[in-house]
Amino acid sequence: MKIRIKFSKYGTMKYIGHLDMMRFFQKAIRRAGIDVKYSEGFSPHQIMSFAAPLGVGMESRGEYMDIEVLSMTTAQEMKEALNRVMVEGVEILSVSILPDHAKNAMASVAAASYLLQKKEGDYPVDGLNGKLAAFLAQETIPYTKETKKGVAELNLKEGIYELEAENGSAIRMLVNASSSGNIKPGMVMEAFSAFAGVEIPPSAYRIIKLETYMDPAANDKDRQGSHRWIPLDAVREK
Repeated sequence: MKIRIKFSKYGTMKYIGHLDMMRFFQKAIRRAGIDVKYSEGFSPHQIMSFAAPLGVGMESRGEYMDIEVLSMTTAQEMKEALNRVMVEGVEILSVSILPDHAKNAMASVAAASYLLQKKEGDYPVDGLNGKLAAFLAQETIPYTKETKKGVAELNLKEGIYELEAENGSAIRMLVNASSSGNIKPGMVMEAFSAFAGVEIPPSAYRIIKLETYMDPAANDKDRQGSHRWIPLDAVREK
């Protein structure tokens, strides 16, 4: 039986890296008494996959992981059992039973929404919403990214779906988060800073991932042509 778990990560736990989070959940699942399924072979391990690694220092209200279980009572009881063994900084938000045909969380990720809050004061940009609109209205938004294989030239325009100011100083964005076109909030802010002619270093703002989405057209034939992105926990057994 496939299970999708949605959780938040905040406080000091935002400084825990992806591999340590995997180890944390492996231990938590055992402490919670979950009848988790293990792989076969000489070194069996819990069948578990995360939607996408979260950057160290970033908070999230929409992280996902999939596990397989041999048996369970109800999704609500599993949620409560897991929350009893969570530490401060991690909270289980929902537990869903997935249909057998559902893709795993990692393969389902298409987009993610973020909120960027200035740590102190306002962003040093007059008319922030207008500047963001002008930035996004460009035909192309070039960005140079250094990779292990060298330097890659990207067009961020293709992967920024929404970008706007919130409450005058915070910035909300919806960007491509798929494995083929993953855009980080820091990349967008670096390009926007250059466009606006102001310096907004990464240390100046707090990043909160709000939600992780799948492509509606790729997961539900009835939603073809829809512009409404679907959270990963919307896929569940009926």
